[in-house]
Amino acid sequence: MKVAVVGATGLVGGEMLKVLEERNFPVTELIPTASEKSIGKEIKFKGNSYKIVSVDDAIAKRPDIAIFSAGGSTSLALAPKFAEVGTVVIDNSSAWRMDPTKKLVVPEVNAHVLTAEDKIIANPNCSTIQMVVALNPLHKAYTIKRIVVSTYQSVTGTGKKAVDQLFAEREGNAEVPKVYPHTIDLNVLPHIDVFLDNGYTKEEMKMVNETKKIMGDDSIQVTATTVRIPVIGGHSESINIEFEKDYDLKDIFELLKNAPGVVVVDDVANFKYPMPKDAHGKDEVFVGRIRRDESQPNTLNMWVVADNLRKGAATNAVQIAEYLMENVLKPTTV
Repeated sequence: MKVAVVGATGLVGGEMLKVLEERNFPVTELIPTASEKSIGKEIKFKGNSYKIVSVDDAIAKRPDIAIFSAGGSTSLALAPKFAEVGTVVIDNSSAWRMDPTKKLVVPEVNAHVLTAEDKIIANPNCSTIQMVVALNPLHKAYTIKRIVVSTYQSVTGTGKKAVDQLFAEREGNAEVPKVYPHTIDLNVLPHIDVFLDNGYTKEEMKMVNETKKIMGDDSIQVTATTVRIPVIGGHSESINIEFEKDYDLKDIFELLKNAPGVVVVDDVANFKYPMPKDAHGKDEVFVGRIRRDESQPNTLNMWVVADNLRKGAATNAVQIAEYLMENVLKPTTV
């Protein structure tokens, strides 16, 4: 496979290169691209050096797959240009997620919707990905009526400048540019992305709308509060799920233990539960604190953690590429 990585020098782009290498994705030709100021710079992949090329040069090479992590406006402008030459674009921005003509895919949940006609495929929001991976097997068994989710999201979700701000504040350095409107170190910000007219943030509404689209069920009611916290290992979520049917808690554990991409960490007697520092650098979604909501029937509480740069972005994109390679695309003859 000829593979372009658009935004190769960013936090997520770098993680995508790492995941492609770790999972031994069959890259016959790597085509890294980034902004104009990065053209000519070198990146490492599988022990070799590759020069960053321009977007035009990347398109001219007609890659089989282009994995985008370069922002919404860039994706809107460039993804169709790659698609026109036959490249399948897997886009990590929010640009195409709610486009009714584009698929929004988490492989463990709905990879089966992909076809050879799909030339631009949307990678969902990081906080949505980990939630639906954990909820999908439960929805199949008990039918979810309503989800109440509160997130505790890593500063890495905002990018390198946010990480720099956190550590600069920790070191007492006031010179680093501020990404957030308030101090993030030793603080919690109930504010991710812009506020909308309904009082929710764009991030919160992403979780509402994307969940329904990925799970293929508009009847699921979702309400979200998304919060930024001063950690770098991954995102955490407190999720309350109301089902149509009652459940046995033992069956919930079994469903989750057998679910693809899920690891159950739930041994409170020995203080074992998912934490961002343990999810960091891993591809799985970790679930714990699984317990019945005693305030109303057919309702469950659980705690879900995943590395937002990996399963929440890079790994999910590469898993989409793997599914396409195995089930949809014919590799370029080299």
